[in-house]
Amino acid sequence: MVREHERAPVRELTHFVNGRHTPGTSGSFGDVYDPNTGEVQALVPLASRTETEAVIANSVEAQRQWGEWNPQRRARVLLRFLQLAEQEKDALARLLSAEHGKTVADAHGDIRRGLDVVEFAAGIPHLLKGEFTDNAGTGIDVHSLRSPLGVVAGITPFNFPAMIPLWKAAPALACGNAFILKPSERDPSVPLRIAELFLEAGLPPGVLNVLNGARETVDTLLTDPRVAALGFVGSTPVAAHVYATAAAHGKRAQCFGGAKNHMIVMPDADLDQAVDALLGAGYGSAGERCMAVSVAVPVGEDTAEALVARMKERIGTLRIGRSDDPEADFGPLVSRDAVERVRSYVELGVEEGAELVVDGRGFVMEGHEEGFFTGASLLDRVTPSMRVYQEEIFGPVLCVVRAADYEEALRLPSEHLYGNGVALFTRDGDTARDFTRRVNTGMVGINVPIPVPVAYHTFGGWKRSGFGDLNQHGPDSIRFYTRTKTVTSRWPAGLREGASFTIPTMG
Repeated sequence: MVREHERAPVRELTHFVNGRHTPGTSGSFGDVYDPNTGEVQALVPLASRTETEAVIANSVEAQRQWGEWNPQRRARVLLRFLQLAEQEKDALARLLSAEHGKTVADAHGDIRRGLDVVEFAAGIPHLLKGEFTDNAGTGIDVHSLRSPLGVVAGITPFNFPAMIPLWKAAPALACGNAFILKPSERDPSVPLRIAELFLEAGLPPGVLNVLNGARETVDTLLTDPRVAALGFVGSTPVAAHVYATAAAHGKRAQCFGGAKNHMIVMPDADLDQAVDALLGAGYGSAGERCMAVSVAVPVGEDTAEALVARMKERIGTLRIGRSDDPEADFGPLVSRDAVERVRSYVELGVEEGAELVVDGRGFVMEGHEEGFFTGASLLDRVTPSMRVYQEEIFGPVLCVVRAADYEEALRLPSEHLYGNGVALFTRDGDTARDFTRRVNTGMVGINVPIPVPVAYHTFGGWKRSGFGDLNQHGPDSIRFYTRTKTVTSRWPAGLREGASFTIPTMG
């Protein structure tokens, strides 16, 4: 919500620029809610074009020195940050939970996955090593160098306010770039604290700036020629716009959008294991994960009947509670708009002909009636023509699409508009191997419901889930945040061959 704020705030947040908390000057603020109560708990400033341009200028100046630091010296900053973040992980998790609404235990996982990438990026002295060929031609050597891009930016979503900023910032910083982070205005406090910890770890002021904002901020980052590259995670329409705009302005871009992750359950699968996996992957974090399983695909009617019956029973035992309730399976959604969107999709599914097995729309958290809570819903007999199958709901709604056989089950994720992740549950190795090779998605899990790769592999979806040639973390992140210079050298030691008018060869 962007507006001029006229009343005194409960708590007013800042930007973090050049190593200092910097109040906003635009006069525009966004509301940061407590999802448990629905009350505004803070205001976040939304930067103007002028403020954004000033931050870019500061980043340009800071990067000049940082880019000259040797890789091992930069790695030491990351290692010190890891120590500080580990010491503060409980406080970070509580802060994250209080603004986002995910449980504290889930917030710990958010932070841990981010720190894993910092650990990976701390190996930057090895990761930045170029290539060398001795005597590629007579007396000629060839070698390559990896250089930082300069100033890069990241636009990150509300659903992982620690993990995704760290996925983007850690490799960028390790490679010698200055990084401008534009976090979600819905839960900006953890990104601000991360910037403080990096400063404490020895990162020079201005190398990591956190700039809160909305569209005007993003548009400035997209069009300013001093920003060399930009990463984005969010909805597909915005990801497509950001990618196209960045490319039109000569920027390198990696943009990740929506998802409709399928989990296929074969007749030979361990059904208890599959049900546990669907519950956690479908309803964990109230479904607000880009890797959440939102479509269950049982193969065969017997499998479908048994799966739906067990899911119905188990959903009734889920505990929904405050985000700080240690017994809660999931907490509130991030906003009231999110609750209304989820409820409208459940209603749409019924209108489209799906069977509503479990209806979570009527859930009310006692004592927290204004909080952003909704219950878990289960829609059976969903078909590929329905919007609830085609579109990302991003909430605790699981659709069941029954497949007659393996080939039909394989086609569903392969032909879907999105191609983020998919899971297959089976005991058969031949089926798993065939599925892994043929399915048309970017990430695959075999008896693993949320196949988020480890930090030293790369994360990224296909089709309308990802825009750009390089993915997040792993080796791709180093390629994305650097450019390669290839040097061909010869030291002729007094030998003169005369002018040559043909293209040089190394034969």
